[in-house]
Amino acid sequence: MPGEMPPTRKPSGPGAPPGLRASHADRDRVVDVLRIAAGDGMLTAEELDERVEAALSARTVGELTALTADLPPVPATAGVTGAEVKDVVRIEQVFSGAIERSGRWVVPRKLELAVTYCDVTLDFTEAVIMHDTLRIDVHMAGKTLTLVTPPGVVVDVDGLRLVHCKIKHGHTPTVPGTPVTLRVELAGEKAHGRVVVRPPRRTFAQWLLRRPALASSGG
Repeated sequence: MPGEMPPTRKPSGPGAPPGLRASHADRDRVVDVLRIAAGDGMLTAEELDERVEAALSARTVGELTALTADLPPVPATAGVTGAEVKDVVRIEQVFSGAIERSGRWVVPRKLELAVTYCDVTLDFTEAVIMHDTLRIDVHMAGKTLTLVTPPGVVVDVDGLRLVHCKIKHGHTPTVPGTPVTLRVELAGEKAHGRVVVRPPRRTFAQWLLRRPALASSGG
């Protein structure tokens, strides 16, 4: 009928006509594939930046397909057995063991931490990043909240209220021009204990490469 709005289109699947106009969902899907590929080392920071820019300005499905033609297909839960992509994840724990998210865990859009005297570690080194922003609502007392941030992951602590709590924000070495793949926004309250933001630990091989060369002995 005249005046009716067309229904929102779902992302176009494989086999869609190349000349079909791309939707916002199509562009978002391709950007997610590109980010995961960059996290797996298949794209450099420069390539990721260029392809994301091209994806956001693409007009047709064919233009988007060309940006991922040399990449393997990536399911929504790549590398995470039995995981689901969720908008909101809530973690509640009191006086118990440490909580850790590491390896290829799926980063939600929002994370709610309701934790009392339990260490919490969120390691983004190999995380599957499906959104460009993660909001963490913190309601945590005691112990340490640790965020491990590889290049491309930045943390904003301006919205976090600290009560008898210290924060240590370590510097993550980055190459100039590295695009931001994930912005982590901390909000809420952290009472007692510490908040630590640090880069990933160096492997033994990386440590050896960064050691100064041994001075040669005189003959």
